[in-house]
Amino acid sequence: MANENRTPPPVRQLRLVVEAEDYDAAVTFYRDVLGLVEREVVHGEGDARITILEAGRATLELSNPAQVNYIDGLEADGQPSAKIRVAFEVEDSDGATRHLVEAGGTLIAGPRETPWRSLNSRLNGPAGLQITLFQELEPTESDPGAGTDERRATD
Repeated sequence: MANENRTPPPVRQLRLVVEAEDYDAAVTFYRDVLGLVEREVVHGEGDARITILEAGRATLELSNPAQVNYIDGLEADGQPSAKIRVAFEVEDSDGATRHLVEAGGTLIAGPRETPWRSLNSRLNGPAGLQITLFQELEPTESDPGAGTDERRATD
């Protein structure tokens, strides 16, 4: 539902915090290979380290089990998704998928077009994250949700 009274939302940022056993490999994969922008690095006592990577606009997509099963069927040949899956919009789903696999990501399902006109692939990445890459495709004349948010079930 739209924020009808136009007051600023109380949440200013979504930050997904992930513990990475192989911290350096995870930073390399997500920053250097996927291309997330490094915004901050913090060192603490001992070997404590945090790297904050920016991924553009953040959204929280809540799906019921029926929708998750539907997406799993389309995007990953029915293989169940992780309880939490991170979806990144990219300009070239084919190229980005190849690049991440070459860098150590494990392919679950290669890019395929979805009914909502995106090209989605699924991989397992470092730090135990299951990843969807999606590329928004141009809407077609017959796309019932063309130009609206109704067609944006991206992952």
